[in-house]
Amino acid sequence: MTGVNEAQLGKIRAGQGFFAALDQSGGSTPKALAEYGVARDRYGSDAEMFDLVHAMRARVLTSPAFDGSRILAAILFEQTMDRDVDGLPTARYLWERKNVVPFLKVDKGLAAEQAGVELMKPIDTLDELLERARQHAIFGTKMRSVINDASEAGVEAIADQQFDYAARIQAAGLVPIMEPEVAITSPHKEHAELLLRDALHKRLDALPADAVVMFKLTIPTEPGLYASLAADPRVLRVLALSGGYSRDEACALLAGDPSLIASFSRALLEGLTESQTDQQFNEQLETSIAQIYQASVARP
Repeated sequence: MTGVNEAQLGKIRAGQGFFAALDQSGGSTPKALAEYGVARDRYGSDAEMFDLVHAMRARVLTSPAFDGSRILAAILFEQTMDRDVDGLPTARYLWERKNVVPFLKVDKGLAAEQAGVELMKPIDTLDELLERARQHAIFGTKMRSVINDASEAGVEAIADQQFDYAARIQAAGLVPIMEPEVAITSPHKEHAELLLRDALHKRLDALPADAVVMFKLTIPTEPGLYASLAADPRVLRVLALSGGYSRDEACALLAGDPSLIASFSRALLEGLTESQTDQQFNEQLETSIAQIYQASVARP
């Protein structure tokens, strides 16, 4: 695939470790800040909110616990890409200082539910965003939609939309992570996952042999359900999202499915608070990273 950094490609393909998802957007940032101990009365505007969440993310990225020996990549929010960490643009800081591959969240949130699923809102600024991502030396992208029930028509629509955007992202020289999340609260979760696996395979089989894509999926009810996706030579890795599980729950489920590695957000940050001393913060982050790493490399 043209335009891809070969050292980063090799790290993602063969590296031992997991992805850190630090891509909370405007809608999810207040909750992330609240869990970090920053109350709503601490900010009066979006600008102040994003300053606070960038300070939180910078504290994570600059921690001694956070480096490329266990973390393969980090997924960034657009505003994080546009800011600096320790005097460097965030993506450069990740790769040059930490040996962590930078990715960028590109979706604009979810549309209203139809046919049991929430498609992505149109990504109307995608071309401009991909150009900026290339300027920042971003390796790949991530985009999320949600499957709430086992609707074949809904799952097909989700897969179509994900692959349509993925084709544009690949054409721009970046590697897309498609994230069609199956809600862990779905009343027919296992059936939805079977529909999703088959829909993804059908579209994957139509891609050229030199295509490079990734998936980020809910840990399936049946361990190994997505192993056939992970084994396809066009699939760089299959990532697991924590999906509302606690870190302990997510890691226990992940350890039983060797076809997946973690790409956790809330579960990674669980237990971190603004009021912690740097020593307390770094020790908690070390504990989290060690646990998620072990679950990602476990071979039952």
